[in-house]
Amino acid sequence: MKKKLFAMLMAAAMVFGMTACGGGESADTTAETTGEETQLEDLTVVLDWYPNAVHAFLYDAMEKGYFAEEGLNLVIQFPANTNDGISLPAAGKADAGVYYMQDAIMTSCEENVPIVSIGAVTQKSMNVVISLKDSGITEAKDLAGKKIGVQLGTTGDQLATEYEQNDGSTVERFNKGADAIQALKQGKIDCVVIDYNPAKAFVEKNDDLQILDEELSSEEYAMCVNKDNSELTAKINEALTQLKEDGTLDAIVSNYIGDEAGQHPYTSPEGVDRSNGTLVMATNATFEPYEYYEDQKVVGIDPDIAQAVCDVLGYDLKIEDMEFDAIVNAVVSGKADFGAAGMTVTDERKLSVDFTDTYATASQVIIVTK
Repeated sequence: MKKKLFAMLMAAAMVFGMTACGGGESADTTAETTGEETQLEDLTVVLDWYPNAVHAFLYDAMEKGYFAEEGLNLVIQFPANTNDGISLPAAGKADAGVYYMQDAIMTSCEENVPIVSIGAVTQKSMNVVISLKDSGITEAKDLAGKKIGVQLGTTGDQLATEYEQNDGSTVERFNKGADAIQALKQGKIDCVVIDYNPAKAFVEKNDDLQILDEELSSEEYAMCVNKDNSELTAKINEALTQLKEDGTLDAIVSNYIGDEAGQHPYTSPEGVDRSNGTLVMATNATFEPYEYYEDQKVVGIDPDIAQAVCDVLGYDLKIEDMEFDAIVNAVVSGKADFGAAGMTVTDERKLSVDFTDTYATASQVIIVTK
């Protein structure tokens, strides 16, 4: 069975034709072969997030009947926690999981968890670099010795700092991603390292910019909470789990990203009991589509998710806009109950705050001029 499992997943991973995913979590339990119904053996695969293009190979192979031909019924399980792709297979509660290669290797080697990697789903990272077309920057290694623009305190800042320390690059740090883009257009810097979705928004508005094909790193976003408020962290996690399971999170993200953008605006349910008070969210509203201003109001993926969480928990939501590198301090000092600003979970930040379960996966990219 194990050899068949590995062979089937590797074969399926070579199939990238996009097909409709549908709403179910498994294929039919029987298949017709030579006119007879054959009982199939369940094969449970845990995803790293809700269905997206990365998982297309599984759905495509399932629709084409490849699993059924091998006597297997593919059961796709959505994760309740961010590490389910590793923990459930390791505990024998699933046959396989989709997860980040580097994390799987580290978990297996450093923590002696009995898992193995059987194939790569994507062939490159999901972080990018934006630069001018005539900058001479065509891939990540070209950042050496260049002047790199970043938003202060972000993952892009951390990545660029490595080039600053090791490769002779100069890093210009800006309070807003838009300021870095403006400096790039003015020729003051050679490129900008920033999250993919804001990068996409910037490039769509500036036809003289482009995103390089090579991405720098992938990352997961979560809300940060004061370490002394574990009760709130647990409540938010419960709400996030509910919102994942009922499809609300997917709808919120798709309202800002993808072909269905603008079609699924989030609205609070009627009659929500908000007797628990008010939660203050610290953010930096310069990070479209996660948080930005529209008609003098902070909108985006993070505000919508925060509002949905408050609706579940019975709170009003108050949003405080501030510089990105002030968010953690605001949470630590008690000026805000939690922070949500496309914030990456890092070991350094974990020293100061706790993080909720992750709710989005993103990437850092390079923007250059054309």
